[in-house]
Amino acid sequence: MDVMKRIFIFIVFCFIGMTISAQDMSYYTREYMKPEGSFKERLVILETISDAGTTGIGAFYHEALKYLYTRLPDIGNNRDEQEAAERSVIILCRGLGAEKHTEAAGDLWQIADYFDVFNSSTNDGNAMQAALIALGQVNGRDFIPHIVQRLNEYNSQTFSNAETRRRYQTAVVGCVNALENFQDITGFRPVFFVSVGRYDAPIRQIASDALPNIADDPGEIISVIIQDPSNNPHVKFEAWNQMLKTRAPDSSKAKAAAVALATGWSFSTSDRNMQERLRDMRKSAIDTIRLYGVTDNSVYPNLERSYLTNFNNITTDYDEIMLTLNALGAIGSDEAVGLLLRFLRELHSRRITGPWGNKERRIFEWVLSCIGTTGTSSSDVRLLLVTIQNTDNYTSQEKIWAKNTSNALGF
Repeated sequence: MDVMKRIFIFIVFCFIGMTISAQDMSYYTREYMKPEGSFKERLVILETISDAGTTGIGAFYHEALKYLYTRLPDIGNNRDEQEAAERSVIILCRGLGAEKHTEAAGDLWQIADYFDVFNSSTNDGNAMQAALIALGQVNGRDFIPHIVQRLNEYNSQTFSNAETRRRYQTAVVGCVNALENFQDITGFRPVFFVSVGRYDAPIRQIASDALPNIADDPGEIISVIIQDPSNNPHVKFEAWNQMLKTRAPDSSKAKAAAVALATGWSFSTSDRNMQERLRDMRKSAIDTIRLYGVTDNSVYPNLERSYLTNFNNITTDYDEIMLTLNALGAIGSDEAVGLLLRFLRELHSRRITGPWGNKERRIFEWVLSCIGTTGTSSSDVRLLLVTIQNTDNYTSQEKIWAKNTSNALGF
């Protein structure tokens, strides 16, 4: 019956002069706003207009949306009318978004709020999602704080069943899409927590993909997330990985790397999986420091800790040691050279008095190689290299390594 009625209305519209193509929407406005009309009848009109592919009718969509909102209390518990109203909302919101009808921003938020999944278990989230997406498309920036607040509330929810989860996730996608369109840095944090939240994998991926488009340099926000003691190492590590995906300048990535390295050592947990995440974050941060340099001297004590903790540990992480030495060699500052010299002196002492095994020999070669990349002219370094070459405790190969370093530095 609905199909026949829709066909009839479409034929009538055709016979009154193709007013859709002429964009004179007065006839459709009158038909849509008939007080005695049902939502199902109004939906047929909207579907017919939508199917015609008409453009330049943002004002009609706006007036229709405002009228629909005033009639929503008439629906009551009639499920058919509720479904027709929600489908109408989706058509109108999509039309307003496509038309980028900025004047509709306030009404779009009103619709999003009315169909909020918080308000009723009958709201399936689709109408709210459509309103939020359109709000982003019409650049309704005044409502960014409201969307951020809603998304923060959703992120704090636990879902009692699959249907509740589905409804909330539908609304979450609308929030993420809108905040991505706004490209306002205040949207970064809540969208990030969607990407690591208790949502299905496709929802988390949508949020993760949106993050680089929201802010070029979210370094300050990411640093706070990494430092926050209430966030577990998995969340911290994911925040750090997001920083690497941004278009932030090198200095900002280096600053965030210093925070990630420091947190990787300061955060304490007995969970082995979490310890592994912290180790992964430290190693990635160290390599970033190698690439982009040091923003302040707080980095050096943590680089020293990465070397010494692993050197003195039975389960040595040679990767972290190597990354640390490479970073110091690439930095080449007086502080970096000072650390490398300190490591070499301690190894020299071990070579004289022991213990000296494969681990010490392996790291000895690395330290020498990295000193050679610093370009230092330190007289202390020169003297120690000469001492090594003239000490009988060293093998001929070990002396060759020291000589190669001297040559690399032009001594």
